[in-house]
Parts: sequence; C-alpha cells; structure tokens
Amino acid sequence: MGKQKKVSGTGVAGLPPLPADAATALKDLTARAAAGLEEGRDPESLRQMLVATTGDPVWDLHLMAALSRLAHPGVPGLLAALFGANLDKPRRKALKRALHLLKTRGVPVPEDLLPREEAASLRAPGRGPALAYVSQVLGNGERYVILEGPKEVLGGNFLVSLVSDQEGIQECHLLSIKSRQRQEFWDHFRQQGLAELATPPPAYAVRLLEEADSLKPDAEGSSRYRSLKQKIWQEWGRPEDAPDLEALLPPLNPGEQSRLLDQSRDLALNPLFHSWLPGPEELTPWLQKLREVQESPLILSDQQRQARVGDVVDEAVLSLYPPEARERWRGRLLAMAYFLDLRGPGPEARLAQAAAQDLAGAPRGPLAGENPFLKALVWEALKMALEFLEQTQKEAASSSPLLAPPTESLLIRR
Repeated sequence: MGKQKKVSGTGVAGLPPLPADAATALKDLTARAAAGLEEGRDPESLRQMLVATTGDPVWDLHLMAALSRLAHPGVPGLLAALFGANLDKPRRKALKRALHLLKTRGVPVPEDLLPREEAASLRAPGRGPALAYVSQVLGNGERYVILEGPKEVLGGNFLVSLVSDQEGIQECHLLSIKSRQRQEFWDHFRQQGLAELATPPPAYAVRLLEEADSLKPDAEGSSRYRSLKQKIWQEWGRPEDAPDLEALLPPLNPGEQSRLLDQSRDLALNPLFHSWLPGPEELTPWLQKLREVQESPLILSDQQRQARVGDVVDEAVLSLYPPEARERWRGRLLAMAYFLDLRGPGPEARLAQAAAQDLAGAPRGPLAGENPFLKALVWEALKMALEFLEQTQKEAASSSPLLAPPTESLLIRR
C-alpha cells in the first residue's frame, strides 16, 4: 500500500497541523463567517473580519480549506478578495484547490474571478510584489513601518520609517538591501527587541505613514516620505484604501467585553508590553507611599492594608494616565490588538481590544475602579521596584555591620 497523506489536527490532509488553540479559533471564525454569509452580511465586512487573522502561511492555508467546505455562492468571491492578490506559490495553489472544491460541490465560480493574478504574471521580470511590515507599538507610541518593493519604484528596495503618535515620522531611510544582506537587516530589529513583525495589507502601512506625516509635517522624516509619497501610493495603495482600525476588529458583545476586560491585566506580563511599564523615575512618589503603608505604626488588618495599597495604585494610575491622555492610550491598544491579530490567532488581541474599548467611555469612577490593564501595568512596575529596593537593602545590610538590620519585606501582595 502507498503511504497515506498526513492528516493534521483539523482534519485537513497534507497541511501542517495547527496548535489546538488555533484550531479552535479557526473553527469559531469559520462558524462566524458561515453565519454572516447566511444572514447576507456585507461582503466587505466579512472580508475585514477574516483578513484581520491572515498573514501566517499555515493559518492561511487552513482558512482557505475551511472556507472551501462552506457550500455558499458568496464564498468564491470572499476567497478571491482575501487571497486573490497574493502571489506566493503555496497560497495561490491552495486558493485554486479551494475554488475547485467549491465547483465540485455545485457552487458557481466565475471564470474571471482572479483577474489580478493574471495581471500580476505580466509584471516585469525580477519585479516582486509590494510588501509591508509593522512592529508592535512601544510604550512611548513609537513603531516601525517598513515597505519592501521593487527597486525600480523608489530607488531602493526597503523604506524604513520610525513613526510616533506624538512626534510624527521621526526617521525615514531608503535602503538598497542585497539578498545576502537581508538576514543582517532583520537581525538588526531582533536585537532591538522587535523580533516579531506583522505583515498588514500594504494600504494600512501607508495610512500609518500618512497619519504620522499629517500629525507633525516638520518632523525629521516627513520630507523624505513626501518626496516618495506619490510613488508609494501607486505601488502600495492609498491611505484611504485601508479601512478604519476599529472596522478590522470583530465587535465584542457586553458579556465578552466584561470578561475580557478583567483578563486584560494579563497583558502586563506579556513581553510585547514590557516597554509600556512606567519607569522608576515616574514611580518615585508612589513607591514612597507604598513604603509608608508597609511601615505604618498603626495596626492594620490584611484587608485594611490591601485596601490602602489599592488606593495608592489607583491614585498612581490616575496620575500616570490622566483622562486627557487616555484617547492616545486607547489608540495604542487598538493598534496592538490589530498587530496581535495579524500575528495569528490567540486571546491577546481580544484582551487588548477590550482594554481599549474600556478607555473609550467616560472616566471610570472610584467605585468602578481603574482600567484593569493600566492598573496591572502600574502594579507590576511598582512590584519590581519594591523587590529591587528590598534586595538592595539586604545587600547593603549584609555588607556593613554599621547598618541596621533589614526591615520587614516591602512586597505587598494583592
């Protein structure tokens, strides 16, 4: 007997298996797409819902296979909108296979459904596709936007920009990277802690550049961007071609919002959010207040002590993230939610989205408590600072007999 094809965890022959959580997410996403098709939902809104998850090659192949099992006349157009312009061989092959399967199930597939693929085959020899990459959003609102495309268009094959949601385009460099230098180029970003870049639709990256340029036209990198703007728009798309960020994220019902908001505190421990933690110099007043609570001569119950600690943390959150700045933090969280979506399935994107939505309303009152994500950022930073101070005191005490013995632990646990 001949060898049988390996079957993945999702039951798709010949494809690498998805992790269990990704397989579950794919099943849920496919069910939502099927429901949207049956309800007659707008095709563009369906495309936006699905395209937010694309980018990972294995996920894309499984998504095409899953959609091909939906015998609905809207599926061929949806597949074409999602993957018709993708020129890499595995996805193109998987798309043709999915359309063929739909045909065998009686779903009409127009012969001219993929005109872009035919046009793309007529590109000049050696002229590759226009690609875009974005980094995560750093705690100061900065991120990298990288465009890669044919050297004939811009005069180089990489445009590397550092954009800020406060300072505009801070840097913009046009580079000519040879094939043997590509690894060194990407290693440079990994060394800066930007190991994972996402690949959004090119027009989204253009929109980030345009928004940064409009924010501060006299920024250092804006003149270089504007000198190339028209060529960029022609090759990578116009900024208005990118949907609004919130339209790219699935809506959360009130029950989901409440549950995910509470869980959003977990993001403070995610390495992608480490740069969001407040710095030691910002925490000095609150560190002193926590030490005063810890060393208070009053006899306090654990409950009273925890309440006082909570009050100090809430006070710090309100000072470090005042109401007038929260729209900016909301935007950063939404951008991170989309970035996490682009990286692949997982709970983090929805947690960031829920935390962002919570910042959209009126400031939370004292009874409601502070935003769980912001509160967790402050608490984790304070806890690390307290642990460092405690360790420093112990080392100082052990090194000199003239120093008093260390006091009670400064660690205050929730």
